[in-house]
Amino acid sequence: MSVNLASFADCIDLAVADLGGTVLGCSDDFFAEAERLLRPDAAVFDPHAYTDRGKLMDGWESRRKRDPGHDWLVLRLGVPGVVRGFDVDTSWFLGNQPPFCTIEACVAPADAPLDALGGWVEVLPQVPLSPGSHNLFAAAQVGRFTHLRLNILPDGGVARLRVYGLPQPQVSGSIDLAAAASGGRAVACSDMFFGNMNALLKPGRAENMGGGWETRRRRDQGEDWVVVRLAGRSHVDRIVADTHHFKGNFPDRCAIEGLDDAEAGPYRIERHPDWTPIVAETPMQADHAHEFSDLLHRGPFTHLRLRILPCGGVSRLRVFGHLEVQGDLSDLLNGLDEDTVREALELCCGSEAWAEGMVLSRPFADRTAVFLRADEVWWGLDEEGQQEAFAHHPRIGDDPQRLRERFAASATWAAGEQSGVGGAAEATLKALEEGNATYEARFGHVFLICATGLTAEQMLGALTRRLTNETHHEHRIAAGEQAKITRLRLEKLEQSR
Repeated sequence: MSVNLASFADCIDLAVADLGGTVLGCSDDFFAEAERLLRPDAAVFDPHAYTDRGKLMDGWESRRKRDPGHDWLVLRLGVPGVVRGFDVDTSWFLGNQPPFCTIEACVAPADAPLDALGGWVEVLPQVPLSPGSHNLFAAAQVGRFTHLRLNILPDGGVARLRVYGLPQPQVSGSIDLAAAASGGRAVACSDMFFGNMNALLKPGRAENMGGGWETRRRRDQGEDWVVVRLAGRSHVDRIVADTHHFKGNFPDRCAIEGLDDAEAGPYRIERHPDWTPIVAETPMQADHAHEFSDLLHRGPFTHLRLRILPCGGVSRLRVFGHLEVQGDLSDLLNGLDEDTVREALELCCGSEAWAEGMVLSRPFADRTAVFLRADEVWWGLDEEGQQEAFAHHPRIGDDPQRLRERFAASATWAAGEQSGVGGAAEATLKALEEGNATYEARFGHVFLICATGLTAEQMLGALTRRLTNETHHEHRIAAGEQAKITRLRLEKLEQSR
């Protein structure tokens, strides 16, 4: 779907080389190397630039394809995140741009080699590309990804690829809460005439004076400022304001304040009434990393404001601290690293495909969104995926020792859910055992029922009735019971934090 750039106003370019975006490989880059695609600056055109292979273009360009197939490029995002859209920029490619492209995405470890990548999902179906244009598209499937594959059909040149999204790295412990790689974003500033405010949050030290945030010279009694939205609600331990390379134009003084308001937007955020002092007004030096650890307040904060008096340049702003553990299920699932959240979700539903679908759906807006998405992913699975979840449940009335041996991870939850069989008559337990065997022979999976609150007799009655169902009908009933169990276990996960 075509969009305009304003659609991605709250996003960053997850693929830009400045954040570590890297080309892992391509089918062909005969005329211009693929790495140019991820440069942070706009593409330029030099009419006199040629190589021994032909015209040098500022972008990725393959040779003319004379056989079946198409050219492709695979990249690792600089920051894993939720991908919202793309700019397939064909600036200066006029007559040699690809007529169409598609984009696929996957999730893989940061150090995974090209030939180990798999599980590709189409996030942009085949779309036409206009020459010499910013071709903007919304992602057809929004999710958290680490790698992308750009397919150009059949060949040609692309100047830049921008991947707009929200950072969602795996973070724990003390981190740079302001860094773009952690999910921090510069949201507003008084002025950035000479240097963009987002430069403050880039990794590493600036290469030169042009690599930082710099305001024009003030001729009044005012001051300049920049507001950074931190990676989340946080407690701050230490702050570094670095004037590296700023020698005749560094600020005379600075002050730093914090705000705890997750809903605060960029508009007039500087006038918010609840800014709290963190660092009192302090003199600054040229070309120096100013470190502040004796802070007036440490949070929690969602935003930080750097005030510079009266004006000047700062190359980097580092805010070290810890993300606050939030209170509901969405915060829990959003805050855990990918492996931990996948393991936790598989306790709630034994289908790996379901757990992966939930992982890719992060971040969740709230706990209601978690439950809605849980149902959407579950009912979107094929029968094989649902059967996998069924296989992770014990039989109703199973021996406690067998529960612990075969279902160690979820044995406590399963035992609690089946507490209604405790103290049941021997004849009822025997009937349940025989009924389970008959059911499994008929339908090919364990008898599944959301047993919470049911007596052994009620479970036996349901089993007996369901033995008469048609196979496809019974599978849908069992799937519905699994959906109920999943919801209850998600609630238990939230309570067990």
